[in-house]
Amino acid sequence: MTSPGELERTLRANLRGEVDFGAAARALTTMDASNYRRVPVGVVAPRDADDVAAALALCAEAGVPVVPRGGGTSIAGQATGTGVVLDLTRHMDALLAVDPAARTAVVQPGLVLDRLRDAVRPHGLTFGPDPSTHSRCTLGGMIGNNACGAHSVAWGTTADNVAELAVTAYGGTAHRLARGWAGAPAGLRELVEGNLAVLRTGMSGGFSRRISGYGGLDALLPERGADLARAFCGSEGTLAVVTEAVVRLVELPAAPVLVVLGYADEGAAADAAAGLLPHGPLTVEGMAEDLVRSPAGLPRGGAWLFVEMPDEGAARALLRGADALDAALVTDPAAQRALWRLREDAAGTATRMPGGPSRTESGGGTMAWPGWEDCAVPPARLGGYLREFRALLAAHGLRGTPYGHFGEGCVHVRIDFDLITREGVARFRTFSEELADLVAAHGGSLSGEHGDGQARAELLGRMYGPEVIALFAAYKDVWDPAGGMNPGILVRPARLDENLRFAVLPRTPFAGEVATCVGVAKCRSTEVGGAGVMCPSYRATGEERHSTRGRARLLHEMLAGETITGGWRSPEVAEALDLCLGCKGCRSDCPVGVDVAAYKAEFLHRHWAGRLRPVSHYVLGGLPGWLRLITALRATRAVNAAARRIPLPGLARERALPPLAPVPFTRWWRGRGPGVRGGSTVTPAVAPAVAPAVTPAVTPAVTVTLWPDTFSEYLAPEAGRAAVRVLEAAGLAVAVPARPVCCGLTYVSTGRLDRARTVLRRTLDAVGEVPGPALVLEPSCAAALRTDLPALLPDDPRAHRLAAAVRTFAETLEEYAPHWTPPRLDRPVAGQTHCHQHAVLGDAADRRLRERAGLSGELSGGCCGLAGNFGFEPGHHAVSVACAEEQLLPSLRAAAPGTAVLADGFSCRTQIAQLSEGHRARHLAELLAEAL
Repeated sequence: MTSPGELERTLRANLRGEVDFGAAARALTTMDASNYRRVPVGVVAPRDADDVAAALALCAEAGVPVVPRGGGTSIAGQATGTGVVLDLTRHMDALLAVDPAARTAVVQPGLVLDRLRDAVRPHGLTFGPDPSTHSRCTLGGMIGNNACGAHSVAWGTTADNVAELAVTAYGGTAHRLARGWAGAPAGLRELVEGNLAVLRTGMSGGFSRRISGYGGLDALLPERGADLARAFCGSEGTLAVVTEAVVRLVELPAAPVLVVLGYADEGAAADAAAGLLPHGPLTVEGMAEDLVRSPAGLPRGGAWLFVEMPDEGAARALLRGADALDAALVTDPAAQRALWRLREDAAGTATRMPGGPSRTESGGGTMAWPGWEDCAVPPARLGGYLREFRALLAAHGLRGTPYGHFGEGCVHVRIDFDLITREGVARFRTFSEELADLVAAHGGSLSGEHGDGQARAELLGRMYGPEVIALFAAYKDVWDPAGGMNPGILVRPARLDENLRFAVLPRTPFAGEVATCVGVAKCRSTEVGGAGVMCPSYRATGEERHSTRGRARLLHEMLAGETITGGWRSPEVAEALDLCLGCKGCRSDCPVGVDVAAYKAEFLHRHWAGRLRPVSHYVLGGLPGWLRLITALRATRAVNAAARRIPLPGLARERALPPLAPVPFTRWWRGRGPGVRGGSTVTPAVAPAVAPAVTPAVTPAVTVTLWPDTFSEYLAPEAGRAAVRVLEAAGLAVAVPARPVCCGLTYVSTGRLDRARTVLRRTLDAVGEVPGPALVLEPSCAAALRTDLPALLPDDPRAHRLAAAVRTFAETLEEYAPHWTPPRLDRPVAGQTHCHQHAVLGDAADRRLRERAGLSGELSGGCCGLAGNFGFEPGHHAVSVACAEEQLLPSLRAAAPGTAVLADGFSCRTQIAQLSEGHRARHLAELLAEAL
């Protein structure tokens, strides 16, 4: 067999696409969205079909297997392998043609489904199959798994919507597949003609979701037209590589209506699902209350069916015929999207059992895992199957939350397997065998849309008879006689308890954190718009290593120590984390709450332990200390003048440093004069307010501690002064700590965690017990106090009390001055919601306050791109600007004259000032204070 080094050189010499056998590339493709891990020898990103053919020929000559890979969202392990991984997303991702009249499109395998849907939507068309991963799954992956999605009850599986396929087999031979025997590999027709009885009887009893094995093989029967393309779908990369596909499109309903039906429990919803099919629904999706974080917008009940109908008339007819506990008819598209997001995030949400994500050493506990993600039974048998399934879970001491395509009997579930200990893995195997028998007893399919992969292929004999299993092996061998296409999947499969990804991890809390990334890859979405933030660096670069999943995978491999061998000094991990903005978007937007910003801080802490750090870690990471020293020396003017002329070492040359304020906030506060507000109390650490700037609306009853964070103190004291004026106008007493206090944010973001703990202890000593709410104007500082403070000082009760007291500006007014009426501005608004506010604090109170003040319009989602120290560090400027160009800057260019530009975060305001033309952003407190 050719060595990896020789194969890499040969591939580089013969392919136009990228060839990467390096540690990082291999580490990024060891896993998909399953429980499995296999280490490849290298990764190839072919440019075109000729590159694919060359790679397959050279790998066959070298005796190295090949695994085709799309978005890596497969949940059964079929997108992992030990040979060469073909990354078809980098270059072979084009929409080649659309024929609206014929309702067809020609696509390359790496095209993301949503890009196809967006392109054909102006023609009133769509691609029918729509898995919940539609924003990042690829057409090639959908063909490989015979993906379905919510609308398959009306529009069928991927196999139902594929007309032609261009594929290349191991060794480099190309085939064009459609109906008829043209393009078939040698021997396939003879194999079918010799096994007609097996095809007609052994695969009988089929229903729409019989996907398991080569489930479409009976499409080769003469009475079914010998449909080669259909039979190929669902082959999970084991036969050949798709290089092009002609897919059918369906008419998009002009005004679909969502009917949500509430039932007493999951069983009642399952029993009712099949009875809705005669009404012609587009979807019949089911989920129960244990999967819903908030039931807002849902009708009464313990379980719900999401039934989409083509129009309002059909929806009302359904309502009249449905025997539900309660119902809601939703016509507003935005409200429909909000409800559908509940369902689409279920693959990640189901991973977190009640109580939140596990942070245990084993990776078990309250985390639940794929493996039995999409079994299907005939819809009429779904209710009985689910009751027996729940009983089987209980018998094994396991928990899971079923949901899915109830109208087609397909059930998704993630189960809290212990996949670390010997006893836990043994229980996983026993349960899997018994569940396979239960599915077969109900006439079902082990896989209903995601393929069998390694998770279920071993058990196919419990669903199909031995003659069918033998026929599957013969079908594989006709296409792939050398056995080089994705070996160990479907035919002659690996055991379901081999290659588990958890086995290589150490039993540490950090490893448990990293393992929570299940690979659903929502971070790879490139959808623009909405409030979401994750993942700005991936959106800017398009590289997997800069996605949330990619970084978690690299950390996983670093801890495993097989592909990435440098441990905490790993340059591969350091390089990937370098472009993490620390926006924390993944903390909220990732369905399983992966927090790469926290992982980055821990990595930097260990990576630089005992070594000289980058200059930026000292200059920007130590910013609070430097600003305090400059102010104490009364050197503000000199520093501002020097910063305009002399670039600071370790900082990006493209950036101008924001000037320091001449008068810090606390100095201004002390200069307001003596006096004590009525109702205020004085402590050694907190100075009370003096006479209010305006007459309060009511006698103050609450003292608000206004936090002089680093940014509001030294760089933007105008926000603090404005907040004082508004708070006093609202009738609140204001107290300010006697000196600036620090949340530790800059030390955390640069991984100086020991220093952060020291600073935070000093802060707790300085402020003592905060008597009421602690209003923090800077969202990043508020988020740090609310989350990083208790995480870094878990044994200090003061840390938890202070974290609980933290409020944003809008939260403070809403909670402690509920009867105050803000001034009316009656202006449109544009600008940026701070990433940390989106991810940690929430902006519901801000939205309500803006509405009461007559500020109309939405702020940008995404990330401004400056992100504290990130945008000032060398090598980050291009990514920083690209992040701003995605949503923020276009929204400012499109803003109407007179639009107020709003950004509560100092970084966001700085980015707007430096990159936009003539826009000055302000804190919401400033806008309200001016209106007073």
